[in-house]
Amino acid sequence: MPLTWDDLAGAALARQFPEPVGDVAARLGRVGAVQSQTARSPFLALAARFPGTTRAQVEAAYEAGTIVRGSTVRGTVHTATPAHYAALGAATRVGQRTLWQRLLRLETSRLEDLWDDTEAFADDWRTPDELQQHLHDWLLAHEGRDEVTATQPGRYLAFGHGGLVRRPVNGDWAGQGAAAYRTLRPAVAATLRDAALLHLRSHGPASRQDLAWWSGLGLRVVDGLLADLGELVCEEGPDGRTYVDLRDAPSPRGVEGVRLLPEFDALMCGYEPSARVRFGEAHHLHRLWSGANGLLLPPLLVDGRITGYWRSTGTTRRRPLEVVWFARTRRPRREELDAPVAALEAALDIEVSTLTLTREVVPRR
Repeated sequence: MPLTWDDLAGAALARQFPEPVGDVAARLGRVGAVQSQTARSPFLALAARFPGTTRAQVEAAYEAGTIVRGSTVRGTVHTATPAHYAALGAATRVGQRTLWQRLLRLETSRLEDLWDDTEAFADDWRTPDELQQHLHDWLLAHEGRDEVTATQPGRYLAFGHGGLVRRPVNGDWAGQGAAAYRTLRPAVAATLRDAALLHLRSHGPASRQDLAWWSGLGLRVVDGLLADLGELVCEEGPDGRTYVDLRDAPSPRGVEGVRLLPEFDALMCGYEPSARVRFGEAHHLHRLWSGANGLLLPPLLVDGRITGYWRSTGTTRRRPLEVVWFARTRRPRREELDAPVAALEAALDIEVSTLTLTREVVPRR
């Protein structure tokens, strides 16, 4: 009998909402990498899964290097443990390779040489300008030309291959300030196989399309990886795709109550878009995305389903909070928000001044 979307959701929620363990690095190691275009996302992701996680604890883990942040798979920013970050880097070198080749058009040198030289140059913290200049000089020395580094894509190529991590040079880890870059330390050996295992342990069961979307790898590469992983559990899903999982996967579970998830949460970004309906109605999930700027509203999770969003605007320590729930879903009770609001306050070191509940009607597409 095929798996249902509820079956897939329960299996994924067991990985994304495990029992509390250890320190910040151990907790992040359990749930996997957190997409971090918005700097506050790792703070919120950990607090939503492990209530009581504080801003100071996450910042201390960044400073100690037990968790790291940088540009990696699909050209996005992720926060991960060093071992998981190395696995993302292995996928990035393959998944982004075609883009690099198209933009750089190397004729007499190899991308591997450029990446190795960049990592050697970034033995200490480097600014984007310094890395951009290094790329410019390298291209002139090895190719005799440079038509790339003056462009915005060229600037990204200076630090975006997945081997460098970043830190803020002004502001703090929860802000969107300027960054400096350095080679991942200590160096961790990782392969595409490690990346595939990371995805299944964090997000499984997964289809080949899920793994390809998350990693930025082509389906042919993904098929080879899945074959290399050996004996997997394979079951048909509600969309006719085959879903694979590890044999030692945790038992499915539900997540009761209310959680305030971050922008680009794993429940949205760990899966190919059509397969995200395991967590919510398609038109509700579409409402969270902004086609204009590619940003994502932070989701509201109620009893394991995405049923709205929330927002807390401003830069002062005291800020209002609005929780929006979609019509025809369960309205979160005000008392149910006490714990998630406390988790939000601890994660960002803020104080919620007022709480507003708003109902929104979302037309079906």
